[in-house]
Amino acid sequence: MAESPRVLILACGALAREIRDVARLHEFDNVTLECLPASLHMTPQHITPAVRTRLDRRIDEFDRVLVGYADCGTAGTLVDLCGEYRARGASIEMMPGAHCYQFFAGGDVFDAMHDADPTAFYLTDYLVKHFERLIIAGLGIAEHPELESMYFGNYTKMIYLAQTDDPVLDEKAKAAADRLGLEFSRLATGYGELESEVLEVARHG
Repeated sequence: MAESPRVLILACGALAREIRDVARLHEFDNVTLECLPASLHMTPQHITPAVRTRLDRRIDEFDRVLVGYADCGTAGTLVDLCGEYRARGASIEMMPGAHCYQFFAGGDVFDAMHDADPTAFYLTDYLVKHFERLIIAGLGIAEHPELESMYFGNYTKMIYLAQTDDPVLDEKAKAAADRLGLEFSRLATGYGELESEVLEVARHG
C-alpha cells in the first residue's frame, strides 16, 4: 500500500469545524489543519499575505497543501500565490469559486440561486453561530443602527446554507432573518465541494 502523503490544510478559521469533521469521518490521520483568523474576511487584502507567511513557514514539511479559501475577495491574488508555489514544484490547490457559499452549495447550484434571486443574503453554520459578533457588531450596526439599511436595504431574502442538521442553528438563522427583516429559506448543503477537495488532497498515492 502506498504511503499516505503528508497533507497541510491551511484554511480560514470559519471552516475549521467542517474540515475536522471531514478528516475524522474519513479517518485521515495524515492531515494537519492550520487556520487563520476568520476575521481576515473583514480585510480581505490581508488574506493573501497571511497565507504566504504561513506557507513559507510550513510548506517544506508537507507533500501536499490545500489552501482552504476560495477567492474570498482577494481579487485573484490568492490564485496567483498558489501558482507561484506550483512553479517552485509544490503540490498545492485551493478551494474553487468566489467564496464559501459557492463551494458549500456547489458552483452550479449557487450560480442558479444567485441568478434567480440576486437580492439574497447568505449564511453558513459559522455565520449563524457568530451572527451578532460578525454581522451586527462587526459591521458596526450595533453602535450605529442607521447602517443596517445601508448594508441590507437592497436584500429581500436570507438563505441559510446549512452544513449540518441542527434545529438550534435553524432557529438562530430564522431569528437572524427576522432581525434584518428578510424572508427566510434554508438549503441543506452538507460540506459540498469542501469535502471532495479534502478527499482529493488527502487520498493515498
